[in-house]
Amino acid sequence: MRRVDCSSSASQAERTRGVELAAAAARRHQLIVFPTDTVYAVACDAFSPIGIERLNEAKGRLDQTALPVMVGSVRAAKALIRNLPPRAEAMIEGFWPGALTAVCVAQATLRWDLGGDGEHVTLRMPIHPLALEVLQAVGPMAVVSANRVGEAPPFDCDAAEQQLGDEVSIYLDAGPCIATEPSTVVDLTVSPGRVLRRGALSEELLRSVEPDLESLVGDRDD
Repeated sequence: MRRVDCSSSASQAERTRGVELAAAAARRHQLIVFPTDTVYAVACDAFSPIGIERLNEAKGRLDQTALPVMVGSVRAAKALIRNLPPRAEAMIEGFWPGALTAVCVAQATLRWDLGGDGEHVTLRMPIHPLALEVLQAVGPMAVVSANRVGEAPPFDCDAAEQQLGDEVSIYLDAGPCIATEPSTVVDLTVSPGRVLRRGALSEELLRSVEPDLESLVGDRDD
């Protein structure tokens, strides 16, 4: 286990070294922790079955719901999506990087096993600069909050390390995350799109791109 200072007080060389170490660890099917624009997250290469197994074990996940995926660019996301309608594409391009999580139809040829039905993929491009550097170095990553199931999501690296310990190879510490609302989840597999979870992006703002966006019916936690 190694922890690298990637905060604003760290040198650019140290930050670059941290990203390089994280990318190398992901290629070895290991877990890494880094901050996002919401919480600290634990992640692995989305195409690594060993990494996925380790991620589920570290998190304590027993259900078979699909793991979400983060990407470092819109282009990387499009390579994972099949039949992206123009309005859905406009929404992704309009609100990424940022607090939009998009549920899309996955390319049938993808060789991964994230759980779920295998037909859909939940994608987000975070706005945190360190997270983007890691994602651009590694490629698509399976990403969840860096806490054990049932425990509070961590907003700093200390809290993540206390929960996950040496199950993670590399911790990238960029200081505390600023408390914010979770991302807004939108189902883009249907037309018009449908809000599945309210969050940081308001429905009013989303409708500036997708005027016919369907509202969430009641509150839900998924």
